[in-house]
Amino acid sequence: MRVKKRIFLIIMALFTCQLTFGQDLDALGTFTPYSLYGIGDLHGSDNAITKGMGGIGMGVRDARYINYKNIASITERDTLSFMLDMGVFSKNMYLKDKNTKSAFNTVNINNFVISMPIKDKHSFVVGIMPYANMGYKFQTTETDPTLISKYGDIKYRKYGNGNINQIFLGGAVKLSKHLSAGVQGIYYFGSQTSHSDIYFNSPGIRSIETGWKYAPHGFGIELAAQSAFKIAEETDITIGATYRMKSKLKGTTTRYAYVTDDVVADTVMNNKLKTSLSIPATLTVGAAIRKGTKWLFGVDYQRQDWSGTDFRPVSGVAYKSQAAQSIKVGMEFVPNRYDIRYYYKRITYRAGFHYDKTYVNVEGKSINQMGVTLGMSLPVNRLNNSFNIAVDIGQRGSKTGNLVKENYVNLIVSLSLHDLWFIKPRYQ
Repeated sequence: MRVKKRIFLIIMALFTCQLTFGQDLDALGTFTPYSLYGIGDLHGSDNAITKGMGGIGMGVRDARYINYKNIASITERDTLSFMLDMGVFSKNMYLKDKNTKSAFNTVNINNFVISMPIKDKHSFVVGIMPYANMGYKFQTTETDPTLISKYGDIKYRKYGNGNINQIFLGGAVKLSKHLSAGVQGIYYFGSQTSHSDIYFNSPGIRSIETGWKYAPHGFGIELAAQSAFKIAEETDITIGATYRMKSKLKGTTTRYAYVTDDVVADTVMNNKLKTSLSIPATLTVGAAIRKGTKWLFGVDYQRQDWSGTDFRPVSGVAYKSQAAQSIKVGMEFVPNRYDIRYYYKRITYRAGFHYDKTYVNVEGKSINQMGVTLGMSLPVNRLNNSFNIAVDIGQRGSKTGNLVKENYVNLIVSLSLHDLWFIKPRYQ
């Protein structure tokens, strides 16, 4: 009964997270002008643990945490363990172009993931997290004196909001002493809205609101593998890879236009069209070397080719999609995991670096980003419970041409819970 009650509470919490992700709030998950293009700002699949190491995960195997970047790793666990990881993230952006400077902050749920064993060599994982977020806002004021004298003050505003999320359910099996494999199904859902409005501050002249709303949904499949070998006393090397197959999202695009005043809005156009969008395949490979319970060092490489994906055009901007690539390097260190005297020696310390060529190309210039990451896991109470923190400090884009340079500080805070379930009581 205790197990059933816990499962019920977890499912309810997961459902609550899904409802939260479905809300259509302005700049809910991000705020960056580059989310205007394509499918938006890709969120990535990091929790506070992997992000603290630059985003590596292919070669990470650790019985203390859920590494859902490579679900083949979940076979590394206590066979009676129940594990949960839930976190939130905060994005803090400082934007600069040739003429203006601005700062924005956003907060959203990062992940909610649970994992349990099925049999001695089998485990499963289920969770929910963002896939892509849209959040941008541009506003200008008319300066033509002829128009101002005729129509009064005029403001032009373009803004977008919304997100595409993913629910995933997967399982992994330990095929041999050295090899684990996994597969997971992904369901994409959500909505994104892009607005383009003209506001008149003059009696008798109605404002104009236009835009489109895209509501996609679809399924995907990801394959995963890990192979671990001992290369020296208490030293192991783990090689891993994942391949997320190409997915096709279907849905509707609503093209709308209204004329409004302070009291009423009249519909000029409200057309719904069936549309589709392809998410290209993603290949990620990596390796990590671990020295007992002391330290780990790893490297990952990822590639996703968006060049063949058709997105809606952006008026006045030469935009095209390109292949996205990233390289990630990271490490962690624990002074003494089992120290009973000094708490700071049981803390896991992390650091990393990442360089990303995004899929966005504007005016012939690739939008790239780089950042350094720091993180730690603070042990809580007993077993492998911990409070995890990761910070990513970096920049994206540049001020050349008509681009925007973003300096950012992103923060992920999560709680990892570990418990022993399914224990059969014994009576004497």
